[in-house]
Amino acid sequence: MIPLKDDTPSAVKPVVTVSLIAACCGVFLWQRSLSLEGGRRVVDALGAIPAVLLTDARLPVDLQWIPRFATPLTSMFLHGGWLHLLGNMLYLWIYGDNVEDCLGHGRYLVFYVLCGATAIGAQALSNPHSAYPIIGASGAISGVLGAYLLLFPRAKVLTLVVLPFFFTTVRLPAMLLLLLWFAVQLVSDLASQDSGAGVAYGAHIGGFLAGMLLVPFLKRREVSLFAP
Repeated sequence: MIPLKDDTPSAVKPVVTVSLIAACCGVFLWQRSLSLEGGRRVVDALGAIPAVLLTDARLPVDLQWIPRFATPLTSMFLHGGWLHLLGNMLYLWIYGDNVEDCLGHGRYLVFYVLCGATAIGAQALSNPHSAYPIIGASGAISGVLGAYLLLFPRAKVLTLVVLPFFFTTVRLPAMLLLLLWFAVQLVSDLASQDSGAGVAYGAHIGGFLAGMLLVPFLKRREVSLFAP
């Protein structure tokens, strides 16, 4: 199921959401402009590597471009391919504007970074000796999904349902769609415990829960949770 559009209008221009999308796309185009080796070096230097963050492991000197504890931030703007990027940006575009509206521009940016950092921490703690870089905005965007669940559970989301030899669109309640998404992350995380690389499901789970926990404290005072 692929979300296409929600029915909740935003009262303000989502300048932070649009800026984040533009930044991710710009960084990705820069990545694509590099050689294969150059792209790998960028991911190694700017991705969040659990072993480097949590153990005595260190990158070679020529890859120590930034302090290691800054990599959870830089990793949020790196992506591994077009599908990785476009999937993340689609979710951010659909859900981010409404969450930004409810938090305000500044607090929304703080919220986004905190969710992303928490997501990286959750993934890193699940396998602290991993040498695989964690990259992508999906942890931070998962926090946006968690916030949307509490803010607009009754919103309807136009969703593309793809089945073998058949596809259609339906309008589904946001609560159903997001809880189903979260359940898929939990099951996928359990199924991938033995693999070192791949999709960072632990980051998705950590980011989603962080979003749910943070939004009651960062939303604007006049905004209610569980809006009709």
